[in-house]
Amino acid sequence: MSGKVLIVDDNKGALSALRLLLEPEFDEIDTLFNPNAIPGALRKKEIDVVLLDMNFTAGVNSGNEGFYWLKQIKEHSPNTEVIMLTAYGDIDLAVKSVKEGATDFVMKPWENEKLLTTVHSALRISLSNKQVHELKRREKSLKSEINRESKMLVGSSQAMLKIMETVEKVANTDASVLITGENGTGKELIAQEIHQRSDRRGELLVRVDMGAIPGSLFESELFGHKKGAFTDAKEDRIGKFQLADKGTLFMDEIGNLPLVMQSKLLVVLQNRAVTPVGSNKVIPVDLRIISATNNNLEDEIAEQRFREDLLYRLNTIRIELPPLRERGEDIEELAAFFLMNYQKKYKKQGLKLSQQTIKKLSRYHWPGNVRELQHAIEKAVILADSDVLKPDDFSLRHTDNQPVNKYLTLEEMEKSMIEEALDRYNGNYSHVADKLGITRQTLYNKVKRYGL
Repeated sequence: MSGKVLIVDDNKGALSALRLLLEPEFDEIDTLFNPNAIPGALRKKEIDVVLLDMNFTAGVNSGNEGFYWLKQIKEHSPNTEVIMLTAYGDIDLAVKSVKEGATDFVMKPWENEKLLTTVHSALRISLSNKQVHELKRREKSLKSEINRESKMLVGSSQAMLKIMETVEKVANTDASVLITGENGTGKELIAQEIHQRSDRRGELLVRVDMGAIPGSLFESELFGHKKGAFTDAKEDRIGKFQLADKGTLFMDEIGNLPLVMQSKLLVVLQNRAVTPVGSNKVIPVDLRIISATNNNLEDEIAEQRFREDLLYRLNTIRIELPPLRERGEDIEELAAFFLMNYQKKYKKQGLKLSQQTIKKLSRYHWPGNVRELQHAIEKAVILADSDVLKPDDFSLRHTDNQPVNKYLTLEEMEKSMIEEALDRYNGNYSHVADKLGITRQTLYNKVKRYGL
């Protein structure tokens, strides 16, 4: 087998015999006559298995030296497996050594086949432990990479400073947070910031778009399912709640969740446990809940479209994000931030915003909020012909002097109508859907389609 074995014994005859026995079986065999050289050997290379004698001082049979060096080996190299070499009379000490962390013990004089079997078994355990350790390391790195986001909570306005103060206070608690505000104000960024500042930051922040889940798949998506639970369930699936266990679940667009699904969600939030579709097993979950919506949930409750008891579960702390037009002093700072990011992304260094451009951006009312400003800067960077971005490089919708195009396509007209309705009713999907004569789900799908 491919493995590195270290033999530590003060009997040179035993060292030679063990080397001759083990060399045909393993990649590398090292021997030490003096146990004081063990730390140096472990620093020099990665050892899979150590065969360790229990006594090194003449006339001493307490086994304390073996226990001492066993502890040192496990501290230096936790994934290294240790097999104790012991005389027949030390059997009780050998059993104790296993309780102290040794993998197994071999009595002297040993039986070759039995010793080889023991070392092979220890090597398999060592390699398995190293694989698990590597998987955990990669999982941790992956979680860190998934959770890592460039800092985008930019703004020094009083409104943003107050919001960040609230984030700071709530982050290290497990209190449920409801984030409200118009589309594009940065609700998901606030959720990310809360997660990153919390004690759960080493685990996943799992995002689920509640308004986009079809009713037939709601329980499967959120709670998981067992193979064969329904026609397309070809394998077991972990739901979003289990995926977010020990971390944070961010439920976006919670205001667009139909009533029947709200009832199922409420039960899970109350019990902090899920039952996968097709299973009778109740699985506890430990997670933090953050929700977001651009709807006025109190109005939704009054119109019997949202459960009041569910709101209580979600609304321990509420963070209201103001639209960008109400924190105009942040526009220049945000524009500079996005300009810096997109210069790096598109390899166009040295770009600047002219003062006239900054004035134009500051006067605009930004119905799409921060997201619209971000897209405007990105587009301008891509199409830039000079180092200075001028006002004409920004084609902003809904400006007072914007000419009306009489020859729009049907899709363009539909998009424009939805944009105007969302702007007029402050992003309230229920009101917009009523005014446009479509269902809220249809409206939601069209908003996603047009990227509004």
